[in-house]
Amino acid sequence: MPTAQTVPSQNNSTPATLADVLVSMGVLDAKRAEQIKLNEVQSGSPQEDIIRRDKTVSEDKIVQAKSQLYNIPFVDLDKVPIAPAALAALPLEVADRFKVFPVNVDIKDKSMILAMADPLDLSAIEFIEQKTGLHIKPQAALPKQIEDFIQTRYTTSLTQEVTAALKDVSTDHGDIDSIERSKGGFIREEKIAQIVSQILDFAINSRASDVHIEPEERLTRVRYRIDGILQEKLSIPKELHDSLVSRIKILGGMKIDEKRIPQDGRFNFKGTDAEVDLRISSLPTTWGEKIVMRLLKKSGGVPDLPELGLRGRGLKNLQDAILRPHGIILICGPTGSGKTTTLYSVISKLNTSKVNIVTIEDPVEIKVEGVNQVQVNVVAGLTFSSALRSFLGQDPNIVRVG
Repeated sequence: MPTAQTVPSQNNSTPATLADVLVSMGVLDAKRAEQIKLNEVQSGSPQEDIIRRDKTVSEDKIVQAKSQLYNIPFVDLDKVPIAPAALAALPLEVADRFKVFPVNVDIKDKSMILAMADPLDLSAIEFIEQKTGLHIKPQAALPKQIEDFIQTRYTTSLTQEVTAALKDVSTDHGDIDSIERSKGGFIREEKIAQIVSQILDFAINSRASDVHIEPEERLTRVRYRIDGILQEKLSIPKELHDSLVSRIKILGGMKIDEKRIPQDGRFNFKGTDAEVDLRISSLPTTWGEKIVMRLLKKSGGVPDLPELGLRGRGLKNLQDAILRPHGIILICGPTGSGKTTTLYSVISKLNTSKVNIVTIEDPVEIKVEGVNQVQVNVVAGLTFSSALRSFLGQDPNIVRVG
C-alpha cells in the first residue's frame, strides 16, 4: 500500500494538509481553511472530521483531496473495465460492509486493485487480505460511485457464472462441440448460455444499441455502445471465448465450424424487462472471431418524428415532403445513425386504409400492422431488384426500400 506521505505546500515551509489541498482544488476558501487548522489545534479533532461537520465540501471532493494528499491513485469506476474474477474473489457482504469495490485481480501476482471510499482504512485492508489471500492495492473512489457499483454489479450472476464456467471448461476444449461430448457437458453448456444471457440482459438494462465481444491476446473484452459511445464493461478469460462465440452462432443460425469468413445471423432474446431482436455479425480477426450484436427493441412502438429529435425547419421540410403524392425521399447516414427508425416513423405516419404500402427489407426489424412487408430471401431468389419488379404489379402507393 502507498505510504501516507504529506505533500509539500506551495510555500515549501510547512507540510500541506487536507484543507490546503481543498483550497488548491478551489472548493474551500483560504480563510475558512485557516479556521479549520486552528480548530484542529484547539479541539484535537482531525481536519477531515471538522470539514465533514461543516458540510461545506462534498464527500466526493474530500476523497479526491485525500487521494492527492496521500499520493494514492484515484479511479473513476465508470471509465475502467471490471474483471469478473475480481468480483468473484470478494464477497458482496464484505464489499458492502467496508464500502469497497474490486476492480481487477492478478492471479500471478496474487494482488487485487480495490476501489475504496477510505483508502487509508488499514483495518479494512488487513481484513480483506486475510479473507481473499490477495495483496490489496487500494485506490480512492467516490463513495456514491462505489455504492452504485455494489448495487448494480453484484446483482447480476454473470461473475459467478464466469467463475463456474472457468472450472468446467478447460483451455484444450473451448468450443461447444467439445463441451457437449465431454462428461457432464450439458451442465457446462448451460453455464455458457447463462453468461450470454447475462451479457444481453445488461445490454437491455443499460439501453445499449450494440454489444461487441472482442478477442485479444490474453483476454476477451466486452464493450457496449451506450448513447453512441463504446464503453468497456467486462473482461472475460480467453478460455471462454470460443464457447461464447459458438453459443451465439448457434442461436443466430450460423455455422459454428466456419471461422474463416464473416457470417451474419439473427435471433430473438427475451430479457428480464424487454424482448429484443438481435442481428449478429461475426468477423475473423488475428486473435479469433469477433462478434457484434445489434439490439432491436420489439416493444415500445415506433417513435414519431419529433421524438427522434427532429426540430424546426428540418422537421417541417420532412413532414411536407412525405405528404407529397409523388417523388422519392433518400435517408442516408452511417451505421447506427437512425436511418431505419426514421423510415419506420415515416411509414407509420403515412399508414392509413387509403394507401397501399409495400416494403422490401433485410431484415424486417419492426412489424407494422397494415403494411405489406417483404423479407429478402437470396437463396429463394427474392432479392431487392426482383421484389421491386414484383411490386409494380401490386398497385402500390408507397414503396419503401431498406
